Parts: sequence; structure tokens; C-alpha cells
Amino acid sequence: MKPQARVQATIDVLDRIQQNTRIPMDGVVGDYMRQRRYIGSKDRSNVAERVYDVARAQARLGWWLEKIGAPDTPRSRVLAYLILVEGTEEKRITKDLFDGSKYAPEPLGEEEIAFVQKLIGQSLEHADMPASIRSECPPLYEDKLKSYFGDDFEAEMAAMIPGATLDMRVNTFTCDIEKAENYLEADGVKTERTPYSPVGLRALGKAYLARTKAFNKGWIEIQDEGSQLIAHVCGAQPGMQVLDYCAGAGGKTLALAAAMQRKGRIVAMDMDERRLMKGKDRYKKAQVADIIETRVLSEDKQRKWLKRQAGKFDIVLLDVPCTGTGTWRRNPDMRWTTYGPSLEELTEIQADILERACKAVKPGGKLVYATCSLLPDENEHQVEKFLAAHPEFSPAPLDESLKIGTPYMRLTPHRHGTDGFFAAVLERKA
Repeated sequence: MKPQARVQATIDVLDRIQQNTRIPMDGVVGDYMRQRRYIGSKDRSNVAERVYDVARAQARLGWWLEKIGAPDTPRSRVLAYLILVEGTEEKRITKDLFDGSKYAPEPLGEEEIAFVQKLIGQSLEHADMPASIRSECPPLYEDKLKSYFGDDFEAEMAAMIPGATLDMRVNTFTCDIEKAENYLEADGVKTERTPYSPVGLRALGKAYLARTKAFNKGWIEIQDEGSQLIAHVCGAQPGMQVLDYCAGAGGKTLALAAAMQRKGRIVAMDMDERRLMKGKDRYKKAQVADIIETRVLSEDKQRKWLKRQAGKFDIVLLDVPCTGTGTWRRNPDMRWTTYGPSLEELTEIQADILERACKAVKPGGKLVYATCSLLPDENEHQVEKFLAAHPEFSPAPLDESLKIGTPYMRLTPHRHGTDGFFAAVLERKA
């Protein structure tokens, strides 16, 4: 693709995202690319990166467009992005990129040229921007996050703006971490060890893991270090009985199975049968499928099955549905668009899951409540309410480096370099 075509494709994708507010951005980008298989890999990467970069700067670009009196459209946002972020010169924009040639954006009108001239020489950041705009914090959560983070608010929000690192978990059942490092390097992927997860690697620079032997052999799984740590604090051991109540596609299930060295039993449950089926393929690839059974939680017979499991599991992991505020590095659109239940609805769902699933924990066992949220409503507040109603549970000790002023694991991009995660490990009295 020519540079002009890449710019037009970026505008097209952003326009689709704006029109499909019920579909997460990654799904819209994926659909666009699948419908245009003729687009080469480098062009796909360029367009996708630009789309995500524009989304990561949404509040700041919107502030500039309002300041100069420009309409807030995908085309205007891309124009502003090219100038304020990429530093593109006026001549290149007007003569080269927006030249009206085949597959290129239409030439700029007089008003657009005036907008461009107002932006030339400016940068994305401006001294007059409010802190919430500068840090890309949505009004819906601003007060809650300011109250929780206090003086660290701007630093925490700033750490959520850049894209996430590419982290991997080594499948220690089939491969040790040094072997994985060596094979990845042989395939051109340089890594470093993650600072907190004992089984994590972090790619240095861009990496295409699908082309590596380590990935195709099932020796590594793509998994954020924070997600790895949720499985780590569960303390799964060989021979245990484990219930992964909201297993999804199985990322944490795989980590638990590796820690158990394929000895014991894991029951992976989820409402979404499609995601559970996806997990089955991953379990086979990682050579741990024989200790994992899947159950669709939405089926009435499975709910009845759960009631019969009272006191049978050493570990019950609840990676509950949440707002996903901790994943804004990966999903910048989730700052501004709610795709599922509201916060109020989610906290009710979370409380219900806690109440139903806690009964499956055996005396002396652990209940691990986890979210990828930054909001206390879904985290500390939820756990404290549960503990007040269930004195038979109490917080288990955790590594001090993973906590921020509470007895629970609280990870943030600013402090830990991970996505935002929360986990409470609660022990049931023997």
C-alpha cells in the first residue's frame, strides 16, 4: 500500500469503530483485515498501530479539535494525529497524503487546510489541558480513580496510555525458562525475565511469536505478567483439586495446570461455551488436557453439579467479569465505551459469584477473587463485604511487593509494569 492508502484505511477503520459501538475495537479491526486479505502484513501492522495510537490519544485529540473549531470526525482525528503525534509537514499532508488519487483520502477543503495550519507547530500535549484530558481518563471513572490513587493519579493514568508489553509465560511442564529463552533468541526474539513472575519472559521490541518454535510447540503462552501472578498467588500444587470458575479461554487454567505438573484435577467453567472450546485446543497444545475438564456454567445441570461440590476443592479461582479498567493499555476504546453490564450491574454479578462459589472451598482451602479492574468498588470493597458476611474466610499473607497498602495483590502499570490487576487470596478456616 502507498502511504496515502494507509492513511485512508486508518480513517475507514476508525469510521467503522465509531459506527459499531457495541463491538470492541479489536473485533472491528480484525473484521476489516479479514475482509481484505490482499493487504500485506506490514500494511496491516501500520494501519492497526495508527488506529490504536489515535484511540490512545482520543481525549487529547478531541481537546485540540474543539480548541481550533474543527469537527470531531475520524478524518479530522487522523489529520490532527498526523500533525501532533507524527509531526507530518503541511506540504506532505496537502500534496501527498490527501491528494485524491486512487485509494487515497479526498483532497482537503479550505476549512480543513485552515485547521491544519492552526495545528502545525503544535504538539499533542498542551499546558492548558486539564489533568483528566492529559491522562486520557474518562469522566465516568475519574472521581473514583482520583480518590483511590491520590497524588499518584496522573502517574498511574499516564502509564496506561502507551501500549502494553508482550509478555509470555513459560510452560514449565514441557520446557524450562532458559530453554525457552534460547529457542526464542534463535528465532530472532530477544527477551528479558519478568521482574515478578518466576515463569515470565518479556519481549524486547516487536516480536512475531507465531513464527517461533517455542510458541508452536506449546512451550510458551502469551500472557501478561499480571495475569500470570494471579495464577501464581493461587499456590497450586501437584495433586490438588482446583476449580477455575470463570475460566474463559483458559489462560490462567493453563498456568495452574503447569504449576500442578499435570497431577491433580482442574475443572474449568464459564458461561461462554465458545471460549471454553477455544481453551480445549490450548490445553492439548500445552500437553495438560488430561487433567482439565470443562463445564458450561449456563447449563442448568452444571449449576446443579456445582451445588454438589460443597467443600471439595483446594482452590477456587474466581476471575470475575469486571469493567476491565486495568486493561486500557490493550483496549483503549474501553475507556470511553461500555460494551457489557454497567459497574453497578457488575458488582452485583461479582457478589453473586462469590456467594455461590465460596461453598466449593474445602476447610483449609483457598478462595481467590481476581479482577482486571482498578476500581475499589470491584476489588477491596467487594472483598470486605464478603468477609463481613463470611467470618470463616480470612486474607492469606502475600508478597509485600505485590500489594499497595492493603492485604491484597494490587498491580498497576505505573508501579509494576503490568496491566492493572487485583487479587484477594482468602483462606477458609480448617
